[in-house]
Amino acid sequence: MKLGKYANRSLLTVLLAAGVATVPLAACSGSSSATTSKSTEAETVAATSQAASDSQTVSDSNASDSSNEPLSEEPVTLQILTTRWGSMGDSFTQNQWLKDLEASTNVTPEWQVQSLNDWGEQKSIMLASGELPEVILGSQTFNDSDILNNSEMFLDLTDLIDQHMPNLKAAMEETPELKQTITFTDGKIYSLPRKLPSRPETCNQPIINKTWLDNLGLEEPTTIDELTTVLKAFKEQDANGNGDTTDEYPISGAKGLSMDLLNPFGITDLNGNHMMVESDGSLVYYPTAENYKEGLKWLNELYQEGIIDPESFTQDQTMLDAKRKNESVALVGFDYAWTPDSLFGQWSAEYEALAPIIGPDGKQYAGGDANGVSSIVRNEAEITTSCQNPELAAAWLDRFYTGEASIQNFWGAIGTVITQNNDGTYTLNDPPEGTSADAWYWDQSLRDFGPKYVSSEFQEKIKLSSTSGDGLKMELSKLGDAYITTPFPNVIYTAEESEQLATLTTDIDKYVESTRAEWVSNGGIDEGWDAYVAQLKDLGLDDMIQIYTDAYNRYIAQAK
Repeated sequence: MKLGKYANRSLLTVLLAAGVATVPLAACSGSSSATTSKSTEAETVAATSQAASDSQTVSDSNASDSSNEPLSEEPVTLQILTTRWGSMGDSFTQNQWLKDLEASTNVTPEWQVQSLNDWGEQKSIMLASGELPEVILGSQTFNDSDILNNSEMFLDLTDLIDQHMPNLKAAMEETPELKQTITFTDGKIYSLPRKLPSRPETCNQPIINKTWLDNLGLEEPTTIDELTTVLKAFKEQDANGNGDTTDEYPISGAKGLSMDLLNPFGITDLNGNHMMVESDGSLVYYPTAENYKEGLKWLNELYQEGIIDPESFTQDQTMLDAKRKNESVALVGFDYAWTPDSLFGQWSAEYEALAPIIGPDGKQYAGGDANGVSSIVRNEAEITTSCQNPELAAAWLDRFYTGEASIQNFWGAIGTVITQNNDGTYTLNDPPEGTSADAWYWDQSLRDFGPKYVSSEFQEKIKLSSTSGDGLKMELSKLGDAYITTPFPNVIYTAEESEQLATLTTDIDKYVESTRAEWVSNGGIDEGWDAYVAQLKDLGLDDMIQIYTDAYNRYIAQAK
């Protein structure tokens, strides 16, 4: 498919931006603490290169026959804006696959990199101006609400996919959930999907400092009572062995506590909207559930014992990371994380993952996705109505939907992060010493952001190390896989529902968070519970739950 006839037209200006959106992240979106810490570490990673001299060239079974043809007879330029976590910078643009894409397509990207720290404000200005770039990449750019409330700015991609995107079209035939996920309630497709490779089932997991346990002669906790006893010992004794019994923080947080701490009480929140799917298929808004109340009572008990860092509700992420990665000694004893090295830096070897903590009801619960649905996400690319060459834009984006393209845009380039073996398999290399694998991946690739798809056939070719990075996570995940709760799916709302939710969740979420902080710090949940629930209803809780329920029912009906 050679589109040289578009070479002399004013080509698309592509702004790849990553903004505030509904979901996250390489792992799961339920716990912001792990994700933020992971990206904070990645900010500091210098661009590195680890050559794989024994790499061999093999064919990509998912690539279209025309994957190496240029898209323009004359050189053209794409202006590309992307936002990254914190101050990650633009090291990912040196990914060799992206350079090869430039050579093969005759399209030169001009990258502009902006921090997610201020993207929310910039996004609002852009939408208000009505002047959008021609192509947008990354689900952190515009969320469902942004697209639905400005649908006149985005093209329906249905025909473009059918006529100019053979790789994506084949992917949707193999995995129908892709089309289900990107089809909006009006039947149109405004954005393109991604499905990440080699995804674990369990999301964040309990991580404990094993060195502290050994120093104090303690066993790994398995129940909520055992965990409480261990955390109290961490606080009262010199767990880190530096002679100071006052510098340990058994639990700490930033601007609040991770809700993963309530996993033992049956509370998991993969999508961050406070909705859970019960075992019988019914929905529950957990901030009004009895097990949520009991979980907060437990946290208040820990707070009163001094187990929870008193600065957890006031310090920012930078301050928390300074405690997690203190230069002289480990200071934090317990948390929930993707992997230990995603949080604890140079001290990660002291930490190990635990099986889900047994809760008061004698059961174990883990947040995650047993069916792989959470790895399928929409809004990874949009073509706007200002695009003068939508066919060319679609063809360019389709190049991202091969197996080789996807693994190199998720982990890093072949020859740097990935070794391509003589037998046609692909092996992830170990990261440079002193760098976590996850931070290395973010440094070397688009990682979570942007279009991707790996077929089931291609997935068999990927060989991961069980001692680092995503391979390690796959191993750790097995501790919790049998206990995963059913996540609330990534549903699509109508434009009206989206507008209502934006208003309702602003007030309701703020009230839930402030009340939670008060109850954890000062107690009083029994006395204030009825008034709390009544206030939530006054703020529109029933209307919000109805919107979630209607969207969920549509999702289930469509899946059938």
